[in-house]
Amino acid sequence: MTTPAAPDPHATSRKTWLPAVGTWKYHAMLAGIGIFILGPLGGVTASYMNFSLGFFVGGQVLAGILGSSVTYGYGAEGKHGANFMQTAAASVASMSGMAVLVQAMVWLGLPQPPAWQMILYLMCIGMFGVGVGMLYTPVLVDRLQLTFPSGLAVANILRALTDKRLLKASIAKLGGGALLGVVGGLAATFVPFLGVIELSTSTLGAGMIVGARIGIPAIVGGLLSSALMPFFISIGWLAPGQPFRKITFLIALGMIMGAAIVDLSIIFWKAAKRVQEQRSAPKVAAGEVAGEEWKRTSTSRLIAWVVFWGAGIALVGSTILHVPLGFLLFAIALVFLFAMVNGISLGISDSNPISSAFVVTVVLMGALGLRDAGVGLMAGSILLVSTSIACDMQQDRSTGWRLGTSRVLQFRYQVAGVTMGAILAVVFAKIFMQAYPDLTLDQTVLSEAQQPKQWGAAMTYKFVGALRSLTQHSTHLRTAIWVGVAIGFATELLRKLVKSLTAYKTFVASGRAGFATDFILDAVVLPSPYASSFGGFVNLPTSLWFGAGGLLSSALNTFSEKKKAAAATATKDAPAGDAEELPEDMSTTSLVGGGLLAGDSLAALALGIYGLLSTIFGGGH
Repeated sequence: MTTPAAPDPHATSRKTWLPAVGTWKYHAMLAGIGIFILGPLGGVTASYMNFSLGFFVGGQVLAGILGSSVTYGYGAEGKHGANFMQTAAASVASMSGMAVLVQAMVWLGLPQPPAWQMILYLMCIGMFGVGVGMLYTPVLVDRLQLTFPSGLAVANILRALTDKRLLKASIAKLGGGALLGVVGGLAATFVPFLGVIELSTSTLGAGMIVGARIGIPAIVGGLLSSALMPFFISIGWLAPGQPFRKITFLIALGMIMGAAIVDLSIIFWKAAKRVQEQRSAPKVAAGEVAGEEWKRTSTSRLIAWVVFWGAGIALVGSTILHVPLGFLLFAIALVFLFAMVNGISLGISDSNPISSAFVVTVVLMGALGLRDAGVGLMAGSILLVSTSIACDMQQDRSTGWRLGTSRVLQFRYQVAGVTMGAILAVVFAKIFMQAYPDLTLDQTVLSEAQQPKQWGAAMTYKFVGALRSLTQHSTHLRTAIWVGVAIGFATELLRKLVKSLTAYKTFVASGRAGFATDFILDAVVLPSPYASSFGGFVNLPTSLWFGAGGLLSSALNTFSEKKKAAAATATKDAPAGDAEELPEDMSTTSLVGGGLLAGDSLAALALGIYGLLSTIFGGGH
């Protein structure tokens, strides 16, 4: 990690029609765009992805690119304004994705609290997560100096987009992908053939973002899960007609937990080593680091903030939502552990296992005697939301660390984003579930033939399945989890051992044979449990479209690299700087994939709103 860039006091040139930097008009403009335009755009995408797939892609890149189009007129100083906007917008998106908690309540048959109560509860949890994340920032970002790959990518993007040509090209690719996503989303609804093959441009787009090394394992996991159905039926783990994910979701959860044991052990070892290096490094005298003012915060105020909102969670949860206080306090205490653990994981591996935090919390509460699924959902949501927001805070601070952006101002933008996101989480849940009744069906009890084609809702499936296991005493459920733990642990350990061998590294770098071998190892032989487990959480067509996106992306990128290499060979006298590598998040396939996600979700939202209005005014669908 390099030394963060200090703000440039001379970079103040701006277009005359833009408000001056630092004025209330400046912040009103940025906050308005981030919270009311970019945030809801990312929020509807996050909600739709969680309903359809069961995971969502953070909105930092999308918001950063679109935000840079607004702040371009500020010159180099514009990177800070774009960073403020993406901070707010990403917080709106993260909170909006929590709409699945409302869906989980419906699946469990729980009474729906008034919307204002749910919004207040989510807001308290989100604000608590913001405070905990900020408290850990000096440790994870400043002292340990973890990489936070996505934070680094966003910082690079915001710097790069001061180039007008690059900004226009990026927006064009995003816009093109969004248009295709809208067309594909509408066509899948109105063209019967596309409905039969279960076309999902958002799933295809998600696969294009992650690539073949993630997409192919998802296909393998889905095909293997489907092939094992007769075996699961023969041993009584599945009944005839039930979907394979009725049992494979437990194995998949175990695989993630098993892999996490290996990865977190390595992460903590690296973190301890980093701490030791930092202790032995020469101390920097006060005042030697330029731009120190931008990262100053008040620890006492942060502690007061955390205490206030922690008390708010306990008060709202116990008095309004009637959740036992003991379980609320237990979940609040666990946030301090998982915000650190998941923060370290995100900082090193770019993975934030929030679902695992939820499931582990439910398991621990079950060991303490919890048998009420509703209580488990409301208490577990504290871990889900707080850990997501706290890690977002740390990742955004890592971006600001590289740009020299004021932490106090970023904190305020994130608070504003969390407020809007808490509202939109409930709003989007209501809109989507009323417009698409399939979302209200409890898929954990449906047969394979009854499973909705468009709405896999893998995250909700995990939550509800884990909560239902509290009241079920079937030994095969626990056995399935432990089988998954063993598979995940063994696979991840073997992957780490093989890839650490010097001879293997040399072979991989030696040429095409080495690259092909490593690709096959990653994609088929020893795929990452985090990737292959996806096939156990969703229905097979979803895995196939997801994998198809990954294959398409990798094929196009490989062709593009070969074309660049050929051009470089033919033109040896290219001007300096032409070969500069852009962040992976700004590749054509990544931007088009992100556009597909946004476009498909907007199409679904538009169809949903149209259907609701038609019903209200008597027009029908």
